[in-house]
Amino acid sequence: MKLGFRIKHHFYNAFREIFVHHHGSLSFRAKVYALLIAANENATVDNFIIVKKHGLLIYEDDTDRANLLLLSTKELVQKVKDNNGLGIDSLVQSIIHDLKAAPRYAKKIDVKSLQEFLSLTYDEDTLAYQNNILEFLQTLKDETLNTNNK
Repeated sequence: MKLGFRIKHHFYNAFREIFVHHHGSLSFRAKVYALLIAANENATVDNFIIVKKHGLLIYEDDTDRANLLLLSTKELVQKVKDNNGLGIDSLVQSIIHDLKAAPRYAKKIDVKSLQEFLSLTYDEDTLAYQNNILEFLQTLKDETLNTNNK
């Protein structure tokens, strides 16, 4: 990443909610990606390459937004790894809270594209855990959309 982007990212971090357009949406997506990546203790750089690739698709080649998604996801995963007040359970609770506050975010959960992360998991227990997370996310999405449409 370019030095200019890194400086801008540090500035945005301080005032993220003010300067980043649709910050809540980007933050929600980062939480979903971080949940799946953090479930794999042996996550590699390849996981973050997938996040960047998805970000470029989601944000239609807007590299700044894709990089912000990538960096936000990395921050969340690092907090989980460092046990810095954020764990898998609190990340799940945060996702549920965000969906209650903004049910439209459920449309941003794309389980099919998230399955790409499973190809990077080689431990059977971790793979089963990630599959459970994907099932949970799909159920959460379906329930939110069904409740919202009634």
